[in-house]
Amino acid sequence: MSNDRDDKLNKDTEAAEFTLEEILAEFGSGPKPSGPDLPWPEAKRRPPPPENVVPFPTPAPEAPGGEDPDGPEEDAEEEEAVPPPPRPKTGQPPASDKVLEFPEDDTPPLQAGIEHLKRKADAYAEQMFEQEGVEVSDETLRFERLIPGVDEEEPPAGRFFRERKPRREAAPPPDLPPAELAGRYGRGLGLLRLRAVLVLLLCLPMLWLTLAPLLPFPLPAALAASVPLQGLLSAILLAAAMLLGADGLILGLARLFTLRPGADTLTAFSCLFALADALTMGRLTPERQGLPYCVAAGLSLFFTLWGTYSKRQGLRMACRTAAAASEPYLVTLDEKAWNGRSAYAKWSGSPIGFGSQIQEDDGAQRIFRVAAPLLLLSCLLFSLIASVGRGAPERLVWCLSATTASAACLSGMLLFGRPFRVLSRRLSSSGAALGGWPGAARQGSAILLTDADLFPPGSVSLNGIKIFGDYPVEKVVAVTATLIRDAGSGLDKIFHDLLRSQGAVYRRTTGGIERHEGGGLTAVIRNEQIAVGSAAFMSLLEVSLPQGLNVRNAVFCAIDGELAGIFALNYVLHPVISPSLTSLIGGKVSPVLATRDFNLIPAMLRQKFKLPVEKMDFPTVERRVELSDPDAPHDPVITAVLCREGLAPFAEAVVGARRLRWAVTAATLLAVLGSVIGVLLAFYLTAQGAWDSLTAANLTFFLTAWLVPTYLISGWVNRY
Repeated sequence: MSNDRDDKLNKDTEAAEFTLEEILAEFGSGPKPSGPDLPWPEAKRRPPPPENVVPFPTPAPEAPGGEDPDGPEEDAEEEEAVPPPPRPKTGQPPASDKVLEFPEDDTPPLQAGIEHLKRKADAYAEQMFEQEGVEVSDETLRFERLIPGVDEEEPPAGRFFRERKPRREAAPPPDLPPAELAGRYGRGLGLLRLRAVLVLLLCLPMLWLTLAPLLPFPLPAALAASVPLQGLLSAILLAAAMLLGADGLILGLARLFTLRPGADTLTAFSCLFALADALTMGRLTPERQGLPYCVAAGLSLFFTLWGTYSKRQGLRMACRTAAAASEPYLVTLDEKAWNGRSAYAKWSGSPIGFGSQIQEDDGAQRIFRVAAPLLLLSCLLFSLIASVGRGAPERLVWCLSATTASAACLSGMLLFGRPFRVLSRRLSSSGAALGGWPGAARQGSAILLTDADLFPPGSVSLNGIKIFGDYPVEKVVAVTATLIRDAGSGLDKIFHDLLRSQGAVYRRTTGGIERHEGGGLTAVIRNEQIAVGSAAFMSLLEVSLPQGLNVRNAVFCAIDGELAGIFALNYVLHPVISPSLTSLIGGKVSPVLATRDFNLIPAMLRQKFKLPVEKMDFPTVERRVELSDPDAPHDPVITAVLCREGLAPFAEAVVGARRLRWAVTAATLLAVLGSVIGVLLAFYLTAQGAWDSLTAANLTFFLTAWLVPTYLISGWVNRY
C-alpha cells in the first residue's frame, strides 16, 4: 500500500516539473517574456515570489562584446551539467495548483503616469519657493549702492572645427627706419606724377579717334577716310605711352615671373596685345572696320601709374608721421584680451617692424595674386577657342587683345592706393600713421581705454586741500601720493607735483597696496592703516565724513579709520573725447574702461560728462590692472603709430584701419567681378565674330563704368 502511494507521489512530482526558462521568466530572474513595455514604473509591480518555491541561481554575466570567452560549445555542456532542482520530500499539489497568478494593478497606466507627473511638479515647486520671504539685508543694499557694477567676462565658447595650419609666408622685407623709407618713397615722386599726366595726354587723341564715329568730333579728311591710318596713329600713341610707363610694365611682367602677379601684370599684357593687334589688324583681319583697343590699354596704363603715385604718396606721409616722435605710442591688436575678443591696446615702445610692414603687399595685390593668373589663363583659353577652335587662327591676336583689355580693370592699382592716401592725409594731421596693410587687415571689436586716454595730462587739476585732525600736511600728502604712485593711477603727476611743493617724500608701504572694488586703496605705512579713495569708499569703511560735504570728485585719505585729508579735483573733458567715442561705437568697436583712477567709474562719466557708458565695458579692478599693465605682452604686428596723447588719434587710427580694410576688400572684389564679366562677354563676342558690338568705344565705356565704384568707396573711407 505504501509502495503504491510512493509511486503515485513520484508521478505527480514528475508531472509538476517545469523548465528553467519558464521559471526564470515567471519570477523575473531570466529573459523577459515578449510583449509591450510598461509605460510607467508605477503602473505594474510584481509581488515577491511565494515562499514554497525555491529560486534558481542566476546565470553568470556574459563577457564584453556579447560573447562568452569559453565559446558556445562549453556553454552548452555546462547547461546540460546543471543539476535539476531538489524535489520536495513532502506531498505537493498537482502541477496546475503550483502556478500562482500575480495580482493585477487596478490603476490604469495613463492615470499612473499623471500621478507621477504631479509628484514631480510638487517636488519642483517646493525647491523653487524655498527662498521665498527671505529679505535682503540693509548692509547688502548699502554695498550695492556704493560699489560700482562691473562686467564679467564670459567663458570662451567651444570650437567644433579644427583650426587650419597657417600658411608658410615669404620672408618679410627688411625693417628699415621710417625716416629712411619716407625719403625712398619721396624720391622721384614728382617725376612719376608728370609721366602719368603725359600718358593721360597721349590717351586723349586716342579717345578722340574712338568717339569720333559716335559724336560729332571733327577729324582731318585724310584721317577720317582711312581706318587703317587711324589704327596706325593709335599704335604710335600707345607705344609712346608705354615708353613713358615702362617701369610699371616691366614691374608687372617681373611679378609674373616671381609668381606674385598683380593688376599691373594684366595691364602689361593688355598693352602688349593691343599694340600687336594695332600693327597687324590690316594684314590679319582686313574685314574689320573698327579701331584697335589702344585707348583702353592706354587708360589702364594711366590709372596704373596714378595708383602707384597715390600709394607711394600715402606711404610717404605715413612714414614721415611715424618718424616725427622719438618715443611714440604703438597700437596693436591683442588676441582675446577681453572677454574672448581681440582688443586694440596702446602702449609706449619702439616701432620695431613698422618699416617691414609698410613695404608688404596690400590687400588688393594679395587678391589679384590669385585672380590675375586665373584671368590670364582664361584669356588664353578663350582666345584659342574663339579663333583656332572655330577655324579662324588669324583672329587669335584680336581675341587676345579683346580679352586682356577686358581683364585689365582701370582701378587695379587704385584699389588700395587712393583710399590709403586719403586716410593717411587725415591721420597725419591727427598724429597717427597706419602700419600698412598688415596693420589694417586684422580687425578687433574692442578697445582698451586707460586714464590718459580719457583725461590726458592737463585735463585734471587740483582744486583745493583740506586737512583734518592733528595730522601734518606733509604726512597726509606723502601717504596719499605714495598710494597713488604705487597704484599706477593717472593722478600720479598731480600728487607728485604736490609732494614736491610741500617738501615731502614718498613713504614705504609694508606688504604692498590692496585695491578694492568700492573705489579705493589701502596699505600699511609705519604700522598705520592708510586708506585712500572716493567718498563712497570712505562710507564703505565707515569713516565719518564732515556734515554737508559737497565734493563730488575728490581723493579722500583716512589714517587708522579717521579722516585725515580731502584733495578736491577738477576733471575737464576734452571736446574731442565724446566724438571719438561716438566714432568708435558707430564703427562697432566697444570701449573697455581699463582705468586705475578710482574716480573714473561709469556713474561719474555718465552724470558729469554724459558719455554713453551703457555701451562700454567696465571690468573688475583686478582685470583693469591687468589690462592696463605697461609691461603686459602685446602682439608684434603694429596697427598704427601715434605721436600725440589722448583718445582722438587712437580712435581715428582704429576706425580708419577698419574702414580701410572694408573699402579695399569690397572694391577689389567688385573689380575682379567686373574683369570676370568682361572676359566672358569678350569671349562670347569674339567667338561670334561681332566686330560691330565689340568696338573700342563700347569696351572703354564698360571699363569706365566699373571704375565708378572704386572712387565712391575710396572717398567714403575718411568720412567719420
